[in-house]
Amino acid sequence: MTQTLSTDLPAPSLLRIAGLPYFLIAFVARLPFAMMVVGVLTLVVTARGTLALGGLTSAAVGLGTALIGPFLGAAADRFGQRPALIAAAVLNATMLAVFAIVVYSPASDTVLLLSAFGIGASAPQVSPMSRSRLVTIIAERMPERTRLRTTSATMSYESAADEMVFVFGPFLVGILASFIAPWAPMAIASGLTLLFVGAFALHPTARHVSAARSADGSAPSSVTELFRPSLLVVVTGIFGVGLYFGATLTALTSFMADRGAAEQAGLLYGVMGIGSALLALGVAWLPARFSLRARWLVFALTLAAGTVMVVMATTVVMMCVALAVVGIGIGPTLVSLYSIGASRSPLGRSATVMTMLGSGVVVGQALAAAVTGQVAERFGTSLALFMPLAAAGVVLVTAVANWFLTPPLRSE
Repeated sequence: MTQTLSTDLPAPSLLRIAGLPYFLIAFVARLPFAMMVVGVLTLVVTARGTLALGGLTSAAVGLGTALIGPFLGAAADRFGQRPALIAAAVLNATMLAVFAIVVYSPASDTVLLLSAFGIGASAPQVSPMSRSRLVTIIAERMPERTRLRTTSATMSYESAADEMVFVFGPFLVGILASFIAPWAPMAIASGLTLLFVGAFALHPTARHVSAARSADGSAPSSVTELFRPSLLVVVTGIFGVGLYFGATLTALTSFMADRGAAEQAGLLYGVMGIGSALLALGVAWLPARFSLRARWLVFALTLAAGTVMVVMATTVVMMCVALAVVGIGIGPTLVSLYSIGASRSPLGRSATVMTMLGSGVVVGQALAAAVTGQVAERFGTSLALFMPLAAAGVVLVTAVANWFLTPPLRSE
């Protein structure tokens, strides 16, 4: 129910409304999602000794997320997040454990790929659900004068949190696989999914459902509104960001392998990820006159410029400098994309839209990792380093398309 707040009273903060435990739970709950692709790749390569099959299983995870993820968001919009998340948490935890068993069994590659698909298909999608949940709270429980700034700050935090877990996730996989066993990341991810995704589902904020939904759960907007060009261009843009993550991590692994230190690729990736997360947090303080469409274009250009430096890098120091520049572009771009996606969500379908965007990142990451791995193996590192540049091109082209699709007088 919408509350009427006096303009003389200080506006309640989102932290106060949702509570600090919510943000802690939501942060840890998204970690298994960030561990899936790398965990599957590591386990398959170690257990079955084939990089090609490892790339295919990672792609199968992404395919499962792409095909089923948006339906999970639609179910959350229709029936509420709690039942959708509880069902996904139980199924995903089971699939993670099953995969760890199948990979060591004499089961065929087809069975292995199907179980990997099941991991992606059942992924709980905590990040999109959190964004949708918080956007709903902001829209319906906070005064209008604070909504725009709070939404921007929230998207900045959420994107920074995603950046941190997508950097820490692969690092954690490496630590667990090295010091315990290759199956350990999957087992830990399964436990974290049950415990923290379950807690995220049962948190009181999960009861918040958009007031735009009718009593029977139906939305006032048509499904066809999800396919408007102005929204699809955002989905394509964030898919490009996912491509960039996957291509960069894989190309950096090849770059460091040439120098006899493949295990240090994650450290270089962290140069981009940590800087990106810090810049993502800073987006909330950018002036309102610096519109979202302008931010997407400016930071996409910065990303492309940094990636040209990546292609030209011949030493580890040069690569670190290039990745630092990339970080300036990638974090704010991701924040801008999620903010635009939130503003363009059809009434009553915010979870669906946020899940589409979240799926775009994972699908892009898995696809680019598989393709870039093949390029590096067949043609070498020099050509593999052009793959992030192609991904940056996708982000930039969609930014230009969005510029022309967005009326200049709109706040975004």
